Amino acid sequence: MQLRIVAMEEGKEPTINSIRVTNQSRCFPMRLLGFMLLFLGICIGFSIINMFKIRYLGTQNIISGAQTLIQSCFQESNSLQNWIEPPSTYMHTLDDSELFWRASFVPEIKEYPFKRSPKIAFMFLTRGPLPLAPLWERFFKGNEEFYTIYVHTMPSYRANFSTSSVFYQKQVPSQVVEWGMMSMCDAERRLLANALLDISNEWFVLLSEACIPLQKFSIIYHYISRSRFSFMGAFDEPGPYGRGRYDDKMLPEVNIDQWRKGSQWFEANRKLAVDIIKDLKYYPKFEQFCTPDCYVDEHYFPTMLTIESPYLLANRTLTYVDWSRGGAHPATFGKNDVTLEFFRKIQQHHTCVYNNQPTSVCFLFARKFAPNALDILLQNSAQFFGY
Repeated sequence: MQLRIVAMEEGKEPTINSIRVTNQSRCFPMRLLGFMLLFLGICIGFSIINMFKIRYLGTQNIISGAQTLIQSCFQESNSLQNWIEPPSTYMHTLDDSELFWRASFVPEIKEYPFKRSPKIAFMFLTRGPLPLAPLWERFFKGNEEFYTIYVHTMPSYRANFSTSSVFYQKQVPSQVVEWGMMSMCDAERRLLANALLDISNEWFVLLSEACIPLQKFSIIYHYISRSRFSFMGAFDEPGPYGRGRYDDKMLPEVNIDQWRKGSQWFEANRKLAVDIIKDLKYYPKFEQFCTPDCYVDEHYFPTMLTIESPYLLANRTLTYVDWSRGGAHPATFGKNDVTLEFFRKIQQHHTCVYNNQPTSVCFLFARKFAPNALDILLQNSAQFFGY
């Protein structure tokens, strides 16, 4: 019957080809049936294997697999949580260019669609050990919701903090740093970039292993979080240690009227932190023409930010340093220097501007303190600092 229908439709006599096609179509159900039987056999085989596992190996593997599947589905539906969670470990394999690119992501909508506790990122730039860590431990205690810690050391150094320490596993991938060289600014940018990976970090404070906090945590947090400006020194010094370090090869990106000097130890908000790590315009000029005698860490950030975001700078630092003794390095304070009167002079005998209003609270941190000052600092921290 089928052959006659084909011939009537096409107006042709049935051919050998059409007969072959028809015969193949009759064979197709038999092949399909064979595939179905094979599939059924495989399923029965897997069922027997699983029954054996349940009977002799227990159900742990099956339950674990189910839990993994459930977690995977949950995470997929809750992808925002995956995006906003900070990295589970500070150690990664990103090079600086990859790290800075990743850290430069900025949300365009300023209102966060989730609960967020803004934090201060305390970034320690050190050669190795943190001899004053016990004092910082006391300072941080009870304020875990409002701070994070990042430590940049020489690459060969491995800290041995206990698991209960706030400094445990807080080292970031590092590179060699040389005093007065661009590698110093590279390390500071590296600290900023690692801290920017945590969306909860809103303010970023650069510290050294010789720094101490002069106030209790709540005062420092409120002071920084309520400020309209970031605390980075940026002033025009006409002498040999200011404009005298300028090289006109920096033109046209930087002219001498824009050249600024400031303290290496700064506090920056999230906007300025991103500006620092994403900079490709000024970095090459400073790297090439601010040579060791220029002390690039005193000029690069103050100059670049004065050009790009002058309205966000308080033009002063929060870290007290004593240069009165002269020389290339500031004074170091040992156990004999640490007295109540010493700290009263730092905390009360200065005047500055905070949110366009005069204040005597100008410094929140101080340096440089020798390791032998630790014991007396711990013994008197409540009297000296309130913690």
